Amino acid sequence: MRFEFATAQRIIFGEGAAHEVATFATKMGRKALLVTGANPDRSAWLIEDLKSKGIDVSIFQVCSEPTTDLALQGVKLGRENTCELVIGIGGGSVIDTGKVIASLLTNKGDLFDYLEVIGKAQEISQSPAPYIACPTTAGTGAEVTKNAVLASPSHKVKVSMRSPLMLPKIAVIDPELTYSMSPEVTASTGLDAFTQVMEPYVSIGANPLTDSICREGLMRAS
Repeated sequence: MRFEFATAQRIIFGEGAAHEVATFATKMGRKALLVTGANPDRSAWLIEDLKSKGIDVSIFQVCSEPTTDLALQGVKLGRENTCELVIGIGGGSVIDTGKVIASLLTNKGDLFDYLEVIGKAQEISQSPAPYIACPTTAGTGAEVTKNAVLASPSHKVKVSMRSPLMLPKIAVIDPELTYSMSPEVTASTGLDAFTQVMEPYVSIGANPLTDSICREGLMRAS
């Protein structure tokens, strides 16, 4: 049997861990693009943490499922403000958008050069800007994967941008960030997490490493 396993370079889990994000960021740069959900006020504490560490913060909101146009707007903002790192705090849409922005800040060419199906599916050649992913929901696992999903309204399809280089530099998973979710969202994201570990467990591509992770996840989610 031969298999390969890759994930975020560093994963930090624990209650209150999100308050370490600003400290990590100081080692990556002094100008950060903070990618948030529709309500950036929910991340006010993080903005204050970053500013207290002397980091300039530019805010980019992801108010819906990410699209190609939206991602390019984020890249434009990041370049205009000479951002050196990207921090994504939110659900899967936010985390994925942050991956794309971080990648295009350091790689030349058009977004469609790198998109699958509707683009050229080229891999990025330069390491993305340092990216810290901080999920606020359970389920998507976007903080530890090497691809980002974007919708292309003109093509009426969702496609991926994919590269091992797109794995976040640090993934910070703080359970406290999920406490404010409604019961409905808690249930739906929990079912998402359950599905995400059940599918690979029954996959013909499963291996002993993924099986051990999936078994633990299935027991915790059931």
